[in-house]
Order: sequence, then structure tokens, then C-alpha cells
Amino acid sequence: MPRPITAETRNEKEMMDSATRKLASATDPVEKFKLLCLQRGSNGILGLGRVFRRMDDNASGDLSKDEFLKGLQDSGLGSRISPEEMEGLFTKFDADGSGSIKYDEFLRAIRPKMSPARMELVGKAYSKLDKTGDGQVTSDDLKGVYNVKNHPEYLNGQMTEKQLFNKFLAKFEENGVVNGVVTKEEFFDYYSGVSASIDEDAYFDLMMRNCWKL
Repeated sequence: MPRPITAETRNEKEMMDSATRKLASATDPVEKFKLLCLQRGSNGILGLGRVFRRMDDNASGDLSKDEFLKGLQDSGLGSRISPEEMEGLFTKFDADGSGSIKYDEFLRAIRPKMSPARMELVGKAYSKLDKTGDGQVTSDDLKGVYNVKNHPEYLNGQMTEKQLFNKFLAKFEENGVVNGVVTKEEFFDYYSGVSASIDEDAYFDLMMRNCWKL
């Protein structure tokens, strides 16, 4: 039985199609890279972030040029960008010429912009989840907060509440492998992609309030 086409699915497809069209004329390396991420859907930035964070073994938050270039290759996006463009990306974000960049700053720069109102909603949702305020949300924190009762696949009996809950958690993990922890950066990375797929502020507002009982 085919899955229902939801408004969220349509919005995401439109975003991916729009990114593909804009890529044809994009010349700025940062803009091109952002569009390549959006081509992957709402979790495009999220997956890239996880690649870079895994490489930062000492939790310094810095990436050397070699680490940065390797991260682009490991993310699968390196094949879509020329060596010159990759060098250009690194140079642009290594503003002080130190030979390293802060990957969180890089990710924030390529993350699709959200309006202050949308940022506030996403922040409220994460704060509601992060009960301890330590910047990490476990799967247990999500229980009783994320509402799937209005999801079409729940309403038509296609998926159970637990299945939808696990499906949602998988969105925050590259390749759907859940480690049980969602950081604030991961949460914002994901919803920046969702936001890029929704033009209407009212719809985004309604979606966030319904999902997170805000």
C-alpha cells in the first residue's frame, strides 16, 4: 500500500526541485554548496554536520584543511564540487588565515536562514525537550512530547505511534542509525531544512505547535 503524500512531503519535494533549478546558475561556492545540501532534503545539513562532528576526535570544534576536504568527500558531496570550489569554501571560512575553521560556524553559515519567529519556535521546542538544560536530548525525553496522533500514517493505521516515534528519531541520525542523543545543533540543522521547504510562516508555526504541543 503506497504511503500517503502529505503536505510535508510535497513541500520537501518542491524545495529539492527548486534547489536543483537554482544550481544551474549558482556561481558562489557557498550558495552552490547550500543548494547541494538542500537537494538532499530536510536532513541534508544534518548529515553533513554529523560527518564533521565525528571527525573532531578531541572536541576542539576546529577543522584543518585536510579534515575539511576529507569531510566533504565523506559526506558524498565532494564529487559535486570541484577541487577549486572546495578550496574556495575553506578559504572563505578561514577568515583569519589560521589554517583551520570552526565547523559549527561553517554549518551555521550554510544552514538555510530562518526568520527570528521560526528560530524562536524551534528553540522553544528544543528547550521543552531538554529538561536538564545540558544540550542533549535522549530518546526518553521525546516520549510524551512529540505528538504523532495527527500524522496521516497514524490516523490510517499504517504505522503505530512507536513506529512513527522511531521514524522521527531516525531523522536526526545519519543513515537512520540512532545513538539516542539529539544535540541542539542537530535539532536546528534538521529544522533549518524543514523551514526551507515551507514558504508560509503560518503553516510552519502550526506544524511546530502541533508537533511539540507548544
